Amino acid sequence: MSQCFTAPTDFQFTAEAIEAAATNNRLLTLEIELSLRCNFRCPYCYVPHESYFRDELTLVEIEDVIMQARGLGAGRIIILGGEPSIDPRLLEVIGFIGRQGMETEIFTNGSGVSAELARELFARRVRVVLKMNSFDADLQDRLSGKPGAARIIQRALENLKAAGYPGQQRFLAVSTVICQPNLEEIPRLWRWLRDQDIAPYFEIITPQENARHNRWLEVAPQRLKTVFEELARIDGQQYGRNWDIQPPLVGNKCLRHKFSCLVTSLGEVRPCVGVTIPLGNIRTRPLAEIIAGSQVLRDLKNHRRTIKGPCASCEKADHCYGCRGTAFQMTGDYLASDPMCWKVSDQGDCQ
Repeated sequence: MSQCFTAPTDFQFTAEAIEAAATNNRLLTLEIELSLRCNFRCPYCYVPHESYFRDELTLVEIEDVIMQARGLGAGRIIILGGEPSIDPRLLEVIGFIGRQGMETEIFTNGSGVSAELARELFARRVRVVLKMNSFDADLQDRLSGKPGAARIIQRALENLKAAGYPGQQRFLAVSTVICQPNLEEIPRLWRWLRDQDIAPYFEIITPQENARHNRWLEVAPQRLKTVFEELARIDGQQYGRNWDIQPPLVGNKCLRHKFSCLVTSLGEVRPCVGVTIPLGNIRTRPLAEIIAGSQVLRDLKNHRRTIKGPCASCEKADHCYGCRGTAFQMTGDYLASDPMCWKVSDQGDCQ
């Protein structure tokens, strides 16, 4: 399972649109897993048992839930995995999304991004987010759990550039997890991406599944704060981009539960990848009914009244609630303060 990936650059939605979606139980985006099959074994990711794949959504079911999301107002479908680029149904799903007048965004490790697929993605104006965590080939391979991963990622990037990415209406980003082994190269990687007009999408690891068993990845909240501060300084001084620091996304914020949700490859609806609370299943109930009837989503949409601990009194509380996935995974409470936020860490209270 992927990290808590969300669309970069403030989701490209206005505050008014987000609030309207929250108030009316509508969607602006839908995240969907085509399959959790993956050829990488990232130490911060979730790799399910083989039995998990036995009852994954069919193409008909995937298309049906996309239509339901469109009916709720979604204009963008975000395809997660597993690894979507090795799914033989990918182009068929992208084509279906396009015929509904919706955008597609895909998160990929690059393993299936051949020159041909890159040209297809470009032609269909697919937003692409490529996962890359290090310039160091050995470290990249280790963070991907696959020998040769660095070469695979580099080849995918070359194919995307040859196809015309990044360009007008051809968004390209690189997704990077901030972890102890790559800390020192994070500023260099950020500049390298900015200089190519590739959006840097950097985030804190959500401490769930494999990440819980790989403590060598962990970065303390106060050290994370210095990383965010340095990247904010670089962006302000060198690129004229100014933003406040707050976890879990560098230069961004996560309020995704106001306007989005996740449909897993088994049809289960969840608030997001990190808040692993089942809200219902699209095989037995309509998506609209699941969203409208969820107390969990109501709590998250009304976070200003429901959030607990230091997050409730933070000066950023109107437009930030930290990472709900981290709060849930570390405390069992999706409304607890984010334990990885440096403000919470300073107070020594995560509840």
